[in-house]
Amino acid sequence: MYARRRRRYFVLMSLCLGLFIGAWGFVRLWSVPLAIAMCLVAAAIPPIAAITANRREPDDRWWDER
Repeated sequence: MYARRRRRYFVLMSLCLGLFIGAWGFVRLWSVPLAIAMCLVAAAIPPIAAITANRREPDDRWWDER
């Protein structure tokens, strides 16, 4: 169950990093507005990744944390 969350977080953060690198490494050469739009999308991903990583799964045992 924790591996699933880590995997989702890793995928989302990799997508974020890929968008930033792609936007300013390659896309800006053709379209600056598109690069800026990609960065705005990438900036919205980390909070979504944090929410996803901290969300409890239905099979989590939340009542007996120690």
